[in-house]
Amino acid sequence: MVEQPSPHQPVTYDRHDHVEGPFYHGTKATLRAGVELVPGYGSNFQQSRVSNNIYFTALVDTAAWGAELATALAGSGERGHIYVVEPMGPFEDDPNVTNKRFPGNPTQSYRTRRPLRVVAELESWQGHAPEVLKGMLDHLAQLREQGLDVIED
Repeated sequence: MVEQPSPHQPVTYDRHDHVEGPFYHGTKATLRAGVELVPGYGSNFQQSRVSNNIYFTALVDTAAWGAELATALAGSGERGHIYVVEPMGPFEDDPNVTNKRFPGNPTQSYRTRRPLRVVAELESWQGHAPEVLKGMLDHLAQLREQGLDVIED
């Protein structure tokens, strides 16, 4: 049996121009258009961790996970926010999901060390069912207990 080549073209800092937006960033933060998100601030997903990258995606569903998990992990009862963003420099596949948890990059998740400019808030988006969100939070808690909630940053 001949193995079929993966349709995934790795996205690197030197090779990212083939990836087209729109791009989205899910978060607990309330932002306004024109703001630039920069690395060097606390992670939405691990307390006491400063992030060296800003993470974003080309899929609204992936951004919804970011918004929902960020608010839930912060203990907030709020919905979270999804913003349309524009990368201000090169970016790469997010190694935390690409080929580590999912073959290729089906979540279309990326990261950059350069700013992301907030273009607008996406007002209309569908969140996940409460039991699905709880399942993801339970899984993250299990990974944390096992010491496997490593973020490659």
